[in-house]
Amino acid sequence: MSMTADQPTTMGRIGRRMVDNPLIPLVILLFALIGVLAILNPAIISTFWFSNTIKIAIPLAMLAACQTLTMLTGGIDLSAGTVATITAYVSATLAPIVGAPAAIAIAMSCAVFVGLLNGFGVAIARVHPLIMTLGTALIVNGCLLVYQRFVIATGVQIPEFLVWLGTGRSFGLPNSLIVFAPFAVLIIWAQRRTGFGRLLYAIGSNEAAARLSGVRVWQVQFLLYALSSVIAGLTGLLYLGQIKTASLSLALPLDLPSVAAAVIGGTSIFGGRGGYGGTIIGALILTVLVTMLTLMQIPEGGRRILFGLIILLVTALYIRLTDRS
Repeated sequence: MSMTADQPTTMGRIGRRMVDNPLIPLVILLFALIGVLAILNPAIISTFWFSNTIKIAIPLAMLAACQTLTMLTGGIDLSAGTVATITAYVSATLAPIVGAPAAIAIAMSCAVFVGLLNGFGVAIARVHPLIMTLGTALIVNGCLLVYQRFVIATGVQIPEFLVWLGTGRSFGLPNSLIVFAPFAVLIIWAQRRTGFGRLLYAIGSNEAAARLSGVRVWQVQFLLYALSSVIAGLTGLLYLGQIKTASLSLALPLDLPSVAAAVIGGTSIFGGRGGYGGTIIGALILTVLVTMLTLMQIPEGGRRILFGLIILLVTALYIRLTDRS
C-alpha cells in the first residue's frame, strides 16, 4: 500500500519539475535529435551545419515570440505570419519607388496598424484572440492581393543590409545573431523583470483576479498585441533578407511551426506559464526535426501533420503533468 500511495507523489514531483524547468528535458531532446541525425547522415554534422541551423531557426524563434507573449495571457496571434509577409512584401515592392528606408518605415507602419487593430478587437471589443487575429489575417491577406495589382509592374528591390543580415556570416556565425541575440535577451528579461511581463503571467493565471487587484487588463492586452505585430514585422524584414524573394506567402508557412515552437518550449496555451528561453530551444528542435524529415524524404504535408500532432501531444502531456502535480 505504501508503494502505491507513494507512486503518485513521485510522479507528481517529476511532473512538477518538468513543468517548472522545461529547459532540461528540451535540451536533452535537442541533443538526442542531433544524435539521431548524426546516425542518419554522419557527414552532415559540421560547424557550417550548426551555423546554418541557427540561421534558419532565428526567424522561426522571433515569430514564436509573438505566440509566447500572447499565450502567456491565454491568447494567441494567428496573424503573425501574415503581418511578417505584408511587411516583407511592402518593403520589397516600395523600395524601387521611394527608397529602402522609406519603404521599411511604411511597411512597419502597416504592421503597427494591424497590431493596433488586433489590440482594439481583443482588449476593447472583447473578441476572442483566436477569432480576432484569424479575421485580421484574412483581411490583411485580401488587402495584400489588392495591393499587388498596383505594384506588379514596379519590380522588387531587397535592401542590401537585409540580405547581409539574413544570409551573411561573420566569424562562422550568422549575421542575424546581431539582431536576435539582444532581442532574445530583452524578451527574456522583460518577461521576468518588468511589471509588464509580470502582468502577462498574472492575467494568464487568473484574469478575474488580476482585474480585482486593480490591473487594467485592456491596456495590457492592447499593448501586447501591438507589440506582437511589431515583432512580426521585424521578423518579416529579417526573413526577406534570408529568403531574398518577395511573395504573397513568404512567412505563412511559419505560422503553425511558431505555435509548435512555443508549445514545445513549455508555454501553456491556457496562459500563466512558460518563457521565451524554452521557445528558442523549441525552434531549434523543430529546425533539426525538419532537417531529419528532409533526409527521410518526408513531404511538406507530412511535416504539417507532424507539427499538428506535436501540438496535440505536448498539450495533452502538459495537462496530465499539471493535473498530477
